[in-house]
Amino acid sequence: MSDARELEIKRQFLDEAQEYLRPLEAALLGVAQGQVETAKMNGALRAAHSIKGGAGMMGYPVLNQLAHKLEDSFKVLKLQKQQIEIDAALEQQLLAAVDCLGQVIAWHQQQKPVQPSWVERHAMPIFEQLHQRLGEPQAEDATSMLSPEDGQNIIPMLFETEVEGCLQRLETILADPQQPCLNEEVIILAQELAGLGEMLQLTAFTTLCHSVVAQLEAAPEQQEQIAQQAVAAWRRSQALVLTGQLELLPTAITAAPSPDSPTAEAVAAPQFIPVNGDTFEAQIPSPVAAFPEVSVAAEVVTDAPTLAEPSLAEPSLAEPTLEAAAPKASTRRFKVLATPPVGPSSEAAERNTTVRVSAQRLNALNDLMGELTTERNGLTLNVNRLRSLVDMLKQRALTLETANSQLRAIYDQVSIGQSLAMSARQPATPAKNGSPNHGSLPAHDHTFDTLEMDRYSDLHLLSQEMMETIVQIQEVTTDIELELEDTEQTGRSFNKTGKQLQNKLTQMRMRPLSDGLERFPRALRELCLQHGKEAELKVVGGQTLIDRNILETLTDPLMHLLRNAFDHGLEDPETRMAAGKSRQGLIEISATHRHNRTVITVKDDGRGIPLEKIRQRAEQMGLDADLLAAASEPELLSLIFEPGFSTSAAVTDLSGRGVGMDVVRNNLQQVRGEITVETDPGQGTTFTLSVPFTLSVARILLAESQTMALAIPTDTLEEILVLPPDDIASATQKKTLKWGDHDIPLIQLSHWLTFNGARPTYRLELPPTIDAFTVLIVNYGGQPVGLQVDRCWGEQEVAIRRVEGDLPLPPGFSNCTILGDGRVVPLVSIPELLRWITSQQRSSLADPPSPASLPSPFADHFHRQSGTLASQVAPTRPSLLIVDDSINVRRFLALTLEKVGYRVEQARDGQDALDKLHNGLWPQAIICDIEMPRLDGFGFLAKAKADTNTAPIPVIMLTSRNSQKHRQLAMGLGATAYFSKPYNEHILLQTLEQLVDAAA
Repeated sequence: MSDARELEIKRQFLDEAQEYLRPLEAALLGVAQGQVETAKMNGALRAAHSIKGGAGMMGYPVLNQLAHKLEDSFKVLKLQKQQIEIDAALEQQLLAAVDCLGQVIAWHQQQKPVQPSWVERHAMPIFEQLHQRLGEPQAEDATSMLSPEDGQNIIPMLFETEVEGCLQRLETILADPQQPCLNEEVIILAQELAGLGEMLQLTAFTTLCHSVVAQLEAAPEQQEQIAQQAVAAWRRSQALVLTGQLELLPTAITAAPSPDSPTAEAVAAPQFIPVNGDTFEAQIPSPVAAFPEVSVAAEVVTDAPTLAEPSLAEPSLAEPTLEAAAPKASTRRFKVLATPPVGPSSEAAERNTTVRVSAQRLNALNDLMGELTTERNGLTLNVNRLRSLVDMLKQRALTLETANSQLRAIYDQVSIGQSLAMSARQPATPAKNGSPNHGSLPAHDHTFDTLEMDRYSDLHLLSQEMMETIVQIQEVTTDIELELEDTEQTGRSFNKTGKQLQNKLTQMRMRPLSDGLERFPRALRELCLQHGKEAELKVVGGQTLIDRNILETLTDPLMHLLRNAFDHGLEDPETRMAAGKSRQGLIEISATHRHNRTVITVKDDGRGIPLEKIRQRAEQMGLDADLLAAASEPELLSLIFEPGFSTSAAVTDLSGRGVGMDVVRNNLQQVRGEITVETDPGQGTTFTLSVPFTLSVARILLAESQTMALAIPTDTLEEILVLPPDDIASATQKKTLKWGDHDIPLIQLSHWLTFNGARPTYRLELPPTIDAFTVLIVNYGGQPVGLQVDRCWGEQEVAIRRVEGDLPLPPGFSNCTILGDGRVVPLVSIPELLRWITSQQRSSLADPPSPASLPSPFADHFHRQSGTLASQVAPTRPSLLIVDDSINVRRFLALTLEKVGYRVEQARDGQDALDKLHNGLWPQAIICDIEMPRLDGFGFLAKAKADTNTAPIPVIMLTSRNSQKHRQLAMGLGATAYFSKPYNEHILLQTLEQLVDAAA
C-alpha cells in the first residue's frame, strides 16, 4: 500500500474515532442521577469496541489499550449498575477517560507522537481509579451481555453494525485493482472478528476466522481467492446471525485450490443458504440467470455446515440444468445465491450507500457551483440579448417586406409604361424571312403585342433578384427564431437542472443543529459542578438542518449564550425555590426554518436582564443620563452587544470582561446574521438568532441609489412599495411613512450613500422593473423601517463572493455578487447598514431624533467613527475631466496631471462628457478640445454653461486652433482659459491650481 493511501485510510479512521466519542459522552452524562439507559450504553460499548479494533488494525497501540480499558469499564457499568455506587465522582472519572481517548486521537490527527510520560502520569492514573471502582468484567458478564434486555439483542446489533463495517472495508480493498496489503488486511480483520466471536461466545464463527488465518498462512500466493471465500463465508454467517440460525454457522472455508486446478473455477461457485425451508433471492449473473429454478441436494452438518462442492453436469440442448452430487439422505429446495468472484457483493453495494467526502472538497464543489450559477445567469442574459436581436431582425424583415411590396408595385407601373411605349414604336408586321433582326427582343416576340406576352428588361431582373433575396431573409429569420425558441427551452431546462443541483448540493452541506451542540451538555454539567447550580439543557428542533459553515460559525456564539444564560440568568437553587421556581433551571435551545432563513432561540427561565443595571453601567461609561432615561427597552438591551460593556461587578472566568456578546454579534455578521434579545424580569431572557439558509447562493433584489447598484437580500424584505411622487416628497420631508396603521421611519439611502468620487454609471441592458422611487420595507430590531431607493430591477439568484483586500468594505456592506454580465455589485447587510445610520443620526446635531426614530444601539459612543460615509470614502485629491477625441492625447495629458496629484477622468467627446456630468461626475475643472465628433467643444461649452448644475465648473480649452476667432468664440461661450497646442505645461498646471483652489 502506498504511503498516501495508508495515510488517507488512517485519517478516515481517526475521523470516525472522533465521531465515536459522541455516544460515549452521551451515555455518561446523567449516570450519577441513575440515568443508565441501556440503548445509550449499548451504543457506547459499540463505540469503544470500534475504537479498540480500529486502533489495533491501524497501528495505534496506546489508543487500542485505552479503548480496551474503557470498554471493560462500560461492560461492568452496564451489567453491574445495581451493585455499583454511581456518583458524580465516578461520572467525572469516566468522562475524564473519554477525554484521554479524545486527546490521543487529536495527537494522531496532528501526526504527533503520544508521549509515554503523558500516558504514565495523566492517563493511567485515571484508568487505575476506574479499575479500583469497577474492577474487571467477570466471565458471567459476557453471558449477561448476550441476553436480550429491553427488547434488544446485542449479537444481531453488532453483526449489523460492526461486522458490516469491517466487511465493507475488505470489499473495498478487493474492488481495488491494486489490492494494497490484502494479506495483512484479511489477517487483521480475521483476528478482530475472532475476538468478537469469543466475546459473543460464537464458537463456530471464531473457528471460521481462525480457518481464514490458517489458509492465508498456508497459501499466501492465493490471497485473493482466499479473501473472496472469506468474504462470502462471513457474509453468509452475518445473514444466518441476523435470521437467528446460529446452529448453521460455518466453521471453515474450503481449502484453496491451486491456480491450475480444474476446480479452481468452482471455488467462487454460487453459495447455497437454506433458511427454514424458505429461500433467499438475489441478483444472478446473466450466464446463470437464464437457468430455471432447480433442485439441489446438500448435506447439512450442524457442527460443520460446509457445503459440498457442486459439479456442473452436461446440460441438454432442450433445457439446461444445474446439478450437484450429494448423499441422498437429505435434500432441500434452494435457489442459487450467486456471489461475483471479484469485488463487493450486490447486497454490500446496496448497503454501502454512504461516501465520506472531506470538507475541503465539498467547499471546492460549492465554489464551482457558485461559478456555474454566475455562468448560468450570464447564459440567460446572452439568450435574452439574442432574443432582442431576433425581434429586431423580425422588425427589419417586416420593413423589407413592406419595401418589397412597394418595389413590386412601382416596377409594375414602370414596366407597363415601357411596354406601351415600346409597342408604339415597333411595326406591327413581323420581319421577313432571312432578313436580320437588329431589335433587342427575340424574333417571335414581334408577333405578340404587350398584352399578349410580357417583356423583361435588366431592371426587372435586378428587381426580381432583390425581391427573392428579401423572401430568403424572411425565411432565414423564421429559422433563426425557431432555433432560438429551442435554445430558450434548453436554457430553461438548464436553469431548472442547475437550481435542482444547487438544492441538492446545499442539502449535502447541511448538518443537524445537534452536531454543533454536542459539547453543550458536558459543558453545562461542568458549570453546574463548578458553581453549585442545577440546570437542564433542552434542545428543540435538534434535527433542523443548517449549512455546515454557518453551523461552525454559530458554535462559539451559542456556547457563549449558554454560558451567559447560566451565569447571568439562572439563579442558585435556594433563590429559585424562594421565588417559587423549581430547583433546577432550564436553558432551551430551539431551531426552526422561516422562509429562507434559520431562526435559533436561546431561552432561559432565570431572573432576566436588569435594565437599571444597564443604565447605570452605560452612565459610568460616559453616556448621557437624559438620553438613557428616555431610551426604550430595545435600545437599552442593544447595549449589551457593544465592546467592553458588562453588567457584572467582578471579572470571573464566565463574565465581566465585556467581550462575549460583542463577539457573538461579530460572528453573526460574518454569516449575514442578526441577533435580538427580549427579557422578562423574573421570568427569563430569550436571544433570537437569524441566519440565512445558505451562504453560497442568495436571492437578491437589484436596486439603484445615486447611480450605484446595490444587491439587497430578499430574505430581509417585508414589502416593496411604489408611491406617487407627492407622497414620496411628503414622507421624505417628515422622515416617516404611513404603512398600514403605523407610522414607520423612512430612510433615504441617497442621503447616506453619497460618494463624491467619480464612478462608472451603472446601466443594465434590460429596463428596470420599477423605474421610479421605491420604498423597501425591512425589519430592524423587530420594527419595520422604510428604505427609499431610486429604482429597482427584478429578483435573481446569484452567487456570493467574499471581498479580499487590505481595505475593508464600508459599514453596511458584506461581500459582493457577480451578475451575469460580469459586473460586481456590493451586497447590502441591512442590519449593519441601519445600525450605522442610526449611530450617525444620534451623533449628528443636524438630525435630531424624530418621534418614530429607529432603535438605536448608541453606537456613536462605542464605534469611534467620525463623519459620514461620504467623508470616509471621498477622494482627497482634486479631480479633473479631460475631453478629447484623441485617446493618445487624453492618455498623455492624464499621465501628466496624475503625476502632480490630480485624479483624472476621461471623455471621448462633448456628448460623452455631458453624460458623465449628468450621471453624477463632479470634477473641480474640465480640460476640453474643440474639434470632436457628435458634440464639439463649442457645443459642449454652450450646453454645460446653460445648465445651472454644471455651469460653476471651470472649463479650460486646449486645442490646436490658435486663431483669435476661435479664442473669442470660446471665451464668449464661458471658457475660463484658452490654451493652444503645443502648450506650456508649467503655465497650464499653474492655471489649474488657481482654479481648483478658487473652487475649494
